[in-house]
Amino acid sequence: MDFYRTPDERFEELPGYEFIPHYLDQAGLRMHYVDEGAGNPVLLLHGEPTWAYLYRKMIPPLAEAARVVAPDYFGFGRSDKPTRIEDYSYDFHYSSIERFVDELDLHDVTVVVQDWGGPIGLRLAVARPDRVARLVILNTGIGAGRAPSEEWLRFRAFVRKVGTDLVPGQLIRISCVAELADDVVAAYNAPFPTPESKAGALAFPELVPTEIDHPSAAKMLEVRAGLEHWERPALVLFSDSDPIFSIVAAEHMASRIPGAGPAEIIAGAGHFLQEERGEEIAERTVRFLGES
Repeated sequence: MDFYRTPDERFEELPGYEFIPHYLDQAGLRMHYVDEGAGNPVLLLHGEPTWAYLYRKMIPPLAEAARVVAPDYFGFGRSDKPTRIEDYSYDFHYSSIERFVDELDLHDVTVVVQDWGGPIGLRLAVARPDRVARLVILNTGIGAGRAPSEEWLRFRAFVRKVGTDLVPGQLIRISCVAELADDVVAAYNAPFPTPESKAGALAFPELVPTEIDHPSAAKMLEVRAGLEHWERPALVLFSDSDPIFSIVAAEHMASRIPGAGPAEIIAGAGHFLQEERGEEIAERTVRFLGES
């Protein structure tokens, strides 16, 4: 499998991000992760088109209470990036994270998910109860092979139109309520300096099952069904200004999971709520760990 490895110098002097990089190899591909703190692990799973940088505001406060592990999926961040869109699938991403958890031998894990972290991390919870003990669910959903929202369809059409001209940092900027500084936008762009480096970001919208015969649909339906039997602790925490994952979506998610209480809503944040309310989310997560 051909891949692109983003040069290390692209990640120098990023604002608010001074974590030591860690790596492990999977079938010739190098996966990057942040590993801070000690104790029972908190696994932070990012979405499209972000990387561990999205969690930079959450990692230090969480690391005071737990071991914090934040991987970059293949195709994102400091991880290697297969260069063909066809190299990516829901199973590819899931299996790489499941193997990652096994290789680090993580137990009693609290999995924090957002965006594509949901389909990946919630599948891990359903499939691997020997590893996962708790869930923190931020602005995400599980596709069911039905027509998605108009907002999401517009997003997919936009990504298809711009192709390798996609600027991930600009996409994140327009998805936030607050204005992002230019150096923060540049940090989100850092992993993607060339057209070939963007294959993973271009692939993710195509992996959302919009029809029942989509390759991802059957497995995502299994995950949805499995969540209806998840009785371990779960915290559902969404923002109030996400056009794709609404407050109604938060309520539906919470009602589906027996172990979850009512959905909690953070005011004044968009889709990437870790960017805008990272410290607040970390504080609530630490309290959740103490309560459960």
